[in-house]
Parts: sequence; C-alpha cells; structure tokens
Amino acid sequence: MDDKKLQQLVEDISINDFKKPFIHKAFFNKRLRTTGGRYNLSTHNIDINPKYYQEHGINEVVGIIKHELCHYHLHLEGKGYKHGDYDFKELMKKVGAPRFCSPLLTERKVNTKVFVYGCKQCNQRYNRKKRVDTKRYFCGKCKGEIYLMN
Repeated sequence: MDDKKLQQLVEDISINDFKKPFIHKAFFNKRLRTTGGRYNLSTHNIDINPKYYQEHGINEVVGIIKHELCHYHLHLEGKGYKHGDYDFKELMKKVGAPRFCSPLLTERKVNTKVFVYGCKQCNQRYNRKKRVDTKRYFCGKCKGEIYLMN
C-alpha cells in the first residue's frame, strides 16, 4: 500500500463511518516508532506507522485510522479530542475504534546489558541496567566504596 491508497482509504472510512469528509492529508511516516498513528493538531494531517501494515495487515491499519479520525473530527468541531475526554470516548465506541493498537513484534527491545558493581569492603554485588557514578554512590550495606566489576 502506498500513500495514495492510504489517502483514499482514510477518505472512505471518514465518509462511511463518520459521515464527514476528510479534507487533509494522510500518509505513511516511517519515523514513527512508539505509536501506530498520529494526528497533527496544527496541520490536521494524519501519519500512519507503515510497520503496522507490514506486520498486522489492513485490519490493524483501519483501526488506527478510525482512532486518528476521532481526534481529527472532534478537534475540528471544537469538542474534546483528547484520550480522556468524554466526547472522544463516546465517538470511539460509536465507530468501533480501538483505544490501543497491537504491539509491534519487531520493535521489542530487550536490554541484555547488565552492569555489575561490587563493594571493596564487604564484597556486596549490585546488578544494574544503567551505569552508576561510582564517585557519587556507595554500598548500601556497609557504606563502602563501590566499583564496576564488568
């Protein structure tokens, strides 16, 4: 699917489900990483993450489009377009838009790097996912000096 077909799909969904036209642009944005789609408040355009189409298919993209069109139409009407607003929740129920999209399988990042610190006095070991400044921190057991072991 290309941007032209996506634009046509968004326009069709807008007319069929919302009974209102979509007069702005919709396109795939491969820079999106943590979301399925985005509605831009200033330009009124809708960006869709192409990885969702590649991994989950057209049904997932249709759900994302409906969700973003809820933001779009409510914002243009001056109603509550944010996730927590009553108008937004009601319109999502009415059109069958999902609250969240499915997670991407390719974007799962597993942090396997573990930093092991040790105390010079009592040999207590500490496993950390992030680096620790050994000059600022000390052993929680004996208040001794810590050092990076690996």
